Amino acid sequence: MSKNAELIAVGTEIILGDIVNTHSQYLSQKLAELGINVFYHTSVGDNPGRLRFTIEQAIGRSDIVILSGGLGPTEDDLTKETVCDVLGIPLHQDTEALERMTAFFKRIGREMTQNNIKQSMVPDGCKVFQNDRGTAPGMAVEKDGKIVVLLPGPPSELIPMFEEQAYPYLAGFSDAVLVSRSFRCFGVGESLVEVKLGRMLDGVNPTVALYAKQNEVLIRITAKADTRETAGAMLQPVVDEMYAILGDTVYGENVDSLEQVVVPMLKERGLKLATAESCTGGLLAQRITSIPGSSEVFEYGAVTYANHVKEELLGVPAELLERYGAVSEQVAATMSEGVLLRSGADIGVGITGIAGPGGGSEQKPVGTVYISVAVKGGKTWTKHFQFGYGRSNERESIRNASAMNALDMVRRTMLL
Repeated sequence: MSKNAELIAVGTEIILGDIVNTHSQYLSQKLAELGINVFYHTSVGDNPGRLRFTIEQAIGRSDIVILSGGLGPTEDDLTKETVCDVLGIPLHQDTEALERMTAFFKRIGREMTQNNIKQSMVPDGCKVFQNDRGTAPGMAVEKDGKIVVLLPGPPSELIPMFEEQAYPYLAGFSDAVLVSRSFRCFGVGESLVEVKLGRMLDGVNPTVALYAKQNEVLIRITAKADTRETAGAMLQPVVDEMYAILGDTVYGENVDSLEQVVVPMLKERGLKLATAESCTGGLLAQRITSIPGSSEVFEYGAVTYANHVKEELLGVPAELLERYGAVSEQVAATMSEGVLLRSGADIGVGITGIAGPGGGSEQKPVGTVYISVAVKGGKTWTKHFQFGYGRSNERESIRNASAMNALDMVRRTMLL
């Protein structure tokens, strides 16, 4: 029978909204791989009474309780002490943890204060997870059929500690293995994907789940079996069926963004890219250059807001701007062709539009965007988009949607 888990994020800074709790998302995904069901996410501040109540409640209803944070050296770091109080287990000093801590402070050239020594105290009989990236060790305590895991709060410490030590430890308590494959779709909405996949969404093992993201849809296909190999084999027919239905709207597997796919595609084909942006203000270039190795494929980027800059840098004729306006199919096409010619790249992109909140008209409302892709020795194609959803952050939504659609157009150009 699968065990269930509860995640508790400890820290007043989380309750106040000063920092975002990203641990719960990460830990839930990792536990799912082990076939451990997460039923509760809880956040609690550094208050002894509320922390104790939260831990008691979690232990009462969950097989595994994982706490993150509250293992620091200050007086309000009480996670370890409160867990021991609830379980009736004393603390002792872990020699290896103290030695590692002493070496850590020596390595960074800082004096170790008395309150840091508190971090080397661990519950009797626990499994210690040594911290190679900080001072606070993690630990796991087993009592009366319950498992309580304590992890440090900083992600730079928690993630490697979990993956290298806590994950293998927890794997010993799982009677099944979950394997998931995630895919991202662009250019179709969640409702349309739901209709297209139809009965596939009713599957029990493997399961197919949809998650709406900004301008795209995440599809997660998950299988449960005794081994990873068996689960993986169960997934493949479902993945094949999904691709047969959705085709090239699926742009990548286990990726987080279009640029993570577009940059490698450019590399594989030996192609160079150049961009000319107006309403996106360099956002497309920023997304491309955020990918390591993009210098091999990104040739040139221009932000051409003013009309005279479009004329001088890109060769957009003044009469074209006068006749059709800066936000037009004709100008977008000339921008992509101009940046292609001047950069010597293989693919040129031009973006022009109205991101708002002002500047729109009845003929060209806010959210009107034209994106063009020109190919060396090939054709130029341009698309008209109408973005804008009346959101408070509409300007940024329009800019992001424009950059993402430009990336998708480049991707599709390379698929032709």
